[in-house]
Amino acid sequence: MQNGVNIYQTLEKWWGYKEFRAGQREVIERVLEGRDTLALMPTGAGKSLLYQVPTMAREGICVVVTPLVALMKDQVDRLRQMGISATAIHSGMSYSQIDIALDNCVYGDMKF
Repeated sequence: MQNGVNIYQTLEKWWGYKEFRAGQREVIERVLEGRDTLALMPTGAGKSLLYQVPTMAREGICVVVTPLVALMKDQVDRLRQMGISATAIHSGMSYSQIDIALDNCVYGDMKF
């Protein structure tokens, strides 16, 4: 338990896993401690959980910055399928769509 947060309960509740993959727990704990963290991991190592678990375990919103629009869309779709509020802002959106997405982040209960 880190800062009153049980990351294993969060992992199991939202993702259905009982254990983390190698290296995930250590990175998540550093994030929860508020420490600057750089994690280099191979494709398929579960990097998304490194920011998703701490976000779901605490109050607030997580802003993810990525140049990969397709990955952004896939992750937003997956989070929404899980019942987690998420949105994306990218170059293919109109100003009106961006404004609505930002309003939802500020005034809604958006997590990602």
